[in-house]
Amino acid sequence: MAARILRGSWRTGQIGRPQNKPRVVTSFITLPREPYTMGRREDLDRFYGLLGELEGGLGGRRTLGGCHGRMGWPGRGVYFFFEPGELREDGGAHRVVRVGTHGLKGGSRSTLWGRLRQHRGSLGGGRPGGGNHRGSVLRLPVGSAMLRREGLEGQYPTWGLGSSAKRAMTAHEHPIEKLVSDHIRSMPFLWLEVDDEPGPESARGHIERNAIGLISNHNKIETDRAIDPPSASWLGQWCSKKKIRDSGLWNSDHVNLSHKTEFLDIFTHLIRQQ
Repeated sequence: MAARILRGSWRTGQIGRPQNKPRVVTSFITLPREPYTMGRREDLDRFYGLLGELEGGLGGRRTLGGCHGRMGWPGRGVYFFFEPGELREDGGAHRVVRVGTHGLKGGSRSTLWGRLRQHRGSLGGGRPGGGNHRGSVLRLPVGSAMLRREGLEGQYPTWGLGSSAKRAMTAHEHPIEKLVSDHIRSMPFLWLEVDDEPGPESARGHIERNAIGLISNHNKIETDRAIDPPSASWLGQWCSKKKIRDSGLWNSDHVNLSHKTEFLDIFTHLIRQQ
């Protein structure tokens, strides 16, 4: 039996550095239908193989504990976090636990390092080692999971409330912010330069959405469709956000999407042009 699927080809003058606004041209093609898990497994193996190429090109993974803003970061890109103890099913390779980018809305001036710095937290200032979980979509769920795991939610009821907080509140939350910083700064990561303009058809957004959809085990945990599930001790198992627990990722957006295999062609091109 055949499957009718929508396939896209990315049209830019040069992927990552478009001459004009990038757009996706789609067409229907017919392919033999294959079991969902088998096709996804092949795509996952290809994805991790490409991350291996990216790692080689970058000279290895980094951790935010050893990074600063004077390291020649590209202006725009996509990042991939791993986590100690979180392995793929083969037990030999680490699985990705978060995919992210920055500033996809038109006119955004945000940068790759700016986003990574938000996740890293502060090094100096009045509360060194801390950070602002209200300004980081990674720090917020990591802290939530820590509080639930340690039974401390009642002592920090303001965690995650509002987009800003008074000085007394942030002072009270500082010990947890420090723990969050320590955890995130130990997480190895890779990044891929994608120097495109912000917008709804951004190549960065395309890669982010499809990579998350590919890796995510949302609605698949404890079924024969789960691939590379999180370990029982993964911190995210205690997160208050169900999508994070169910997907095995520190992501909430796009975890219930099905990926399009063609994004791996774009991913391959971007990695090999670095």
